[in-house]
Amino acid sequence: MLLQEQINADIITAMKAKDEVGLRALRALKSALLLAATAEGATGKIEDEQAIKIFQKLAKQRKESFDIFMQNGRTELAAIEKEEIDIIEKYLPKQMDEAEIKSILENIIKDAGAKSTADFGKVMPLAMKSLSGKADGKLISAILKELLA
Repeated sequence: MLLQEQINADIITAMKAKDEVGLRALRALKSALLLAATAEGATGKIEDEQAIKIFQKLAKQRKESFDIFMQNGRTELAAIEKEEIDIIEKYLPKQMDEAEIKSILENIIKDAGAKSTADFGKVMPLAMKSLSGKADGKLISAILKELLA
């Protein structure tokens, strides 16, 4: 079952359960998928790989909003964002922990022959390609800078 179909089925389930939080998040996911499916040059069907990228973008936006709301003392709005993040993350692949990321980055650095922070620009694209969807870009960047230092 494609993620797009899974979202539609989960919306029906959330409606029956009167789950307002879940319904709000699922409708946001469906909306993003529909926008991508009807965009210029789109085929109308969204593959899972493309859907995951869309979901990651939505999760990242909500995490940024969550941080801003927390900084400004708007805990009620932060709570809403956190609830949506939790639901969106159910549809994303499991994220790697720092130890796994570090191990993969060490291999990439070795294969690329990187020696110092000057090689960061050469290694980062390789790391992003290898870890796409499995780890946050900010975390990858931070660990890579630490390893190249």
